[in-house]
Amino acid sequence: MKSNKGKIYIVGAGPGDPELISVKGFKVLKRADCILYDFLSAPELLDHAKPACEKICVGKKDSLHLKEQEETNKLLMDKVLVHEVVVRLKGGDPFVFSRGSEEARHLREMGIEVEVIPGITSAFAGPLSFGIPLTVKGMIQSVAVITGRKKDINAEIEAPECGTLVYLMAVANISNVVKALMKSGRSKDTPCAFIERATRRNERIIAATIGTIEEKAKRESIKPPAVFIVGEVVNYNEGRTKHEH
Repeated sequence: MKSNKGKIYIVGAGPGDPELISVKGFKVLKRADCILYDFLSAPELLDHAKPACEKICVGKKDSLHLKEQEETNKLLMDKVLVHEVVVRLKGGDPFVFSRGSEEARHLREMGIEVEVIPGITSAFAGPLSFGIPLTVKGMIQSVAVITGRKKDINAEIEAPECGTLVYLMAVANISNVVKALMKSGRSKDTPCAFIERATRRNERIIAATIGTIEEKAKRESIKPPAVFIVGEVVNYNEGRTKHEH
């Protein structure tokens, strides 16, 4: 067993389609001696790991936490002491509404070498997969990415003055998101849409308005992971109904 410290790579796996991981991230993944992965990273990516690679799921979704954050931090520390290349594989981008930055800071404070490899966030890829732009030259010139839930369930959701709003983790809290949007002065007729399982073969889009999205999301049984986009850009949909491979 090795006793020297290896290196940890915090890798963004992208929004769901396994081919959307970066070339750099993919190369590191194939070199990994140990991979700690979450639920949102494409499981197909693990097929490219070395046969001897140790694979550990440390995922969190809804109320299911296989590992608490402290356990994950300890696992990373333990594994980097015995492996040369350890990959922390995270869905989307590891620093967008993720604990990747906390993990990186903790590891660096402990003297561990860390490299962060960016990933494509579903906030951008989800709308694009259905031909929805986030900005339109000369018309819609700003975009905000916002959390759709907070640790304190009574905390007010943000709805800043911005051309396009993209909410992550909004499915279970859509009622409060809608309240925040209405409170911000947006019309109930403002276009919006849920994009479920963005960039995967079974992705789908549920378009509505602020006034109808709650009822429609319930009727259509929208489930996480799903991106919620608000603004006139929804009407710029190119008419695509599924992702093309």
